[in-house]
Amino acid sequence: MARAGSGLSKSLILKGLQCQKALWLAKHPPDFELPPQPDLQAKFAAGNEVGLLAQQLFPGGIEVPYEGLSFPAQLARTKELIENGTDIIYEASFSFSAIFVKADILVRDGDHSDSWQIYEVKMGTGVKPVNLDDVAVQQYVLNGCGLSVSRSFLVHIDNSYTRQGAIEVDKLFHAEDISAKVAARQQSLPEIVREFRLTMAEKKEPIIDIGPHCTDPYECDYIPYCWQHIPKDSVFDLRGTGIKKFDYYKNGLIRFADLPLDDLNLKQRQQVETTLNQQDFIDTQKVKEFAETLWYPLCHLDFESFNSPIPKFDGTRPYQQVPFQYSIHIQQEAGAEPQHFEYLAPPGVDPRRELIEQLLAVIPGNACVLTYNKAFEKGVLRNLAELFPDLAAAINLRLPNVRDLMLPFRRRDLYRWQMRGSYSIKEVLPALVPELSYAGLEIADGMAAMRAYHAMCELEDPVALAELRQAMLKYCELDTLAMVRILGALEHIN
Repeated sequence: MARAGSGLSKSLILKGLQCQKALWLAKHPPDFELPPQPDLQAKFAAGNEVGLLAQQLFPGGIEVPYEGLSFPAQLARTKELIENGTDIIYEASFSFSAIFVKADILVRDGDHSDSWQIYEVKMGTGVKPVNLDDVAVQQYVLNGCGLSVSRSFLVHIDNSYTRQGAIEVDKLFHAEDISAKVAARQQSLPEIVREFRLTMAEKKEPIIDIGPHCTDPYECDYIPYCWQHIPKDSVFDLRGTGIKKFDYYKNGLIRFADLPLDDLNLKQRQQVETTLNQQDFIDTQKVKEFAETLWYPLCHLDFESFNSPIPKFDGTRPYQQVPFQYSIHIQQEAGAEPQHFEYLAPPGVDPRRELIEQLLAVIPGNACVLTYNKAFEKGVLRNLAELFPDLAAAINLRLPNVRDLMLPFRRRDLYRWQMRGSYSIKEVLPALVPELSYAGLEIADGMAAMRAYHAMCELEDPVALAELRQAMLKYCELDTLAMVRILGALEHIN
């Protein structure tokens, strides 16, 4: 059996199926500094947690660990377990034709049987084509090693499951038989493997242009490298749908100045023209009409929430948004200096009851509640009303008072060319209030806030925990202070 490091692996084959240039770059790293990918690292960590929990579907197995064992040692340990009659193996390791794979869960198909079942664990909520390729590579290697695979399963999250008490792994996970679909992919694998070996052996980087494959089925690690020739304000910066961006690119129509304006919708045309001319657009009457829909006291509200494939608290489902933090700036009258109130849950404790009780104590029943993207905040409030019937009346009293500061920017009542076609608060704020910025913050967006919450729940160092909480509070506070300043800018438009 060949050493994995000298050949292919399942992950490399999947990378090659997406783009052979990415496969080559994985073996021949470019002289280019790729940016860190904290979201990807967080996804890997969550995936490992899901995989470990799924092992409880088949208790009593023996693991072949990746850490602490060389590839040959992992292969030898797997062979030993099989020959000794072990029925369930976690992370079983195999190599055939210099292709190394690890099977999440390998189960003997009946007592003393020479056939095995593969259970591949994913943190998604269904079966995707790339999952079939994943398992097909595993089965190809196992068959090459002389193992008979009777059936293959994709174990994924069942997002209809609601946690009550300890996690019920048999309800959290659903195992779908994908044997027939995997078999259909087997015939082409030998030729694919031969082609990929030739690609990796090439001395020069393959000439493969950018395309939809760069993000399908995953966002490629090498996008910053392969896309470095794309200029600022290109067709790919154009917001909205209805335009086939790669068709324009292939025809050499890349920069805004190259695009035929008649092909664009009204908002896209506005984005192009205002950017090229560095001009703004303001419908003063509509901005004024929006401002007149607000009243005082005015509460600028922002929630931060997390989701997880494994529900953390009773009454939650996989990937359900659970609020853990809020920031509110309250203005008693127009132009008044706002008062700030905030909440950040302690780690590891269901925050929802305490969060909503404190929120209701702060927001007057007759106040206007201003959000940025009210669909999210109203959704959180409705879920809390359903969860706590005794608080539902107080929550429902405030729901009709929720307004959306995003509205005039989504409608383009006010548009500045620096917004780059977006109505995100991260683009609107620097365009309207350039002295206020998210730049330099340790936590600067919602995904980072969610990662921080999960990190906070794992921290034991009190100093590090205090520093992280301070960073989380600072970010959420800026979200609602940004709303105060943006509204102030709107109110001063004549």
